[in-house]
Amino acid sequence: MGIISRGFHGRVRPTDVKLPPGQYLTDDFPVLSAGPTPSIAREDWEFTITTESGTRHSWTWRDLLSQPSERPTVDLHCVTKWSKLSTGWQGVSLDTLFAGVKTAADFALVRSYGDYTTNLPLEDLLNGNAWIAYQYEGEDLAPVHGGPARLLVPHLYLWKSAKWVNGIQLLTEDEPGFWESAGYHDYGDPWREQRYQGD
Repeated sequence: MGIISRGFHGRVRPTDVKLPPGQYLTDDFPVLSAGPTPSIAREDWEFTITTESGTRHSWTWRDLLSQPSERPTVDLHCVTKWSKLSTGWQGVSLDTLFAGVKTAADFALVRSYGDYTTNLPLEDLLNGNAWIAYQYEGEDLAPVHGGPARLLVPHLYLWKSAKWVNGIQLLTEDEPGFWESAGYHDYGDPWREQRYQGD
């Protein structure tokens, strides 16, 4: 009996692909979560943007699907050092959802079903940088990967792309989220290897 499980082929070490420092390629899509996978029925799903003044903008699942969608193809980089290239998604750009939102906030605290949170500068969610994604590689997004919908912010480490997303609270001052309060970097740029506080 071998000591390596069947189907494990080791880490792909690219020779012609530029990866962020410390990353390796994988063909898999590893599942990493801070707690149990929430079960959210689409008819109960809601996404809300709450401004710093308390004004709420909400979308049901049907509302989300009625918005113009995009199909970004992006690379993913996890803080646990795996990278997956050219992943295909479908979702709604946050530029679309923010079109009617008036705010002077500079920061966002993203919230998820299951009480997960993560913080980002608001500018990292706009200008074509982020989506509320509900399909992966042409299929409905599986719950283990954040379905029915997750945030997708591919230019930052994947923990910033909150699974099971249900809202964004806009803030005038930065507030750390779940992993940031536990010592992960506030920003999380993979190209600068910002994994932990002080990196």
